[in-house]
Amino acid sequence: MTEHRYTLIEQVPSAEDFVRLRIITGLTPRPLEAAKKALPNSVYGVHICVAEQTIAMGRVVGDGVLNFDIVDIAVEPDYQGQGFGRLIMQSIMDYLENTAFKGAYITLMADVPELYTQFGFKLSRPASEGMYITK
Repeated sequence: MTEHRYTLIEQVPSAEDFVRLRIITGLTPRPLEAAKKALPNSVYGVHICVAEQTIAMGRVVGDGVLNFDIVDIAVEPDYQGQGFGRLIMQSIMDYLENTAFKGAYITLMADVPELYTQFGFKLSRPASEGMYITK
């Protein structure tokens, strides 16, 4: 990892930072008002700051016991490839290790499968197929 003084904070980022990071990393944009309502409902959140600027984030949604979905993993483009995505995922995996009950189902949509396979995630094909719908 490139030498940056960073702070890992185990809570969701501000709604403004959430919206900004999604846009600059190419994730589907989300309305600010929706983010303000959604983020407090997260089961777990984590973000990283460098010089008081939020540069990475991730969160977990679900029922908090048996079903968890890892979402919104994003690292600011200038900081990608420096290990910050791995730090976010390690924090999430540590949380899940301490929280999820045996047999819990943990899912994610992998835009960068190489990051997630490091943590033991496998493609669900051909046993099952991921699906989604948007409003």
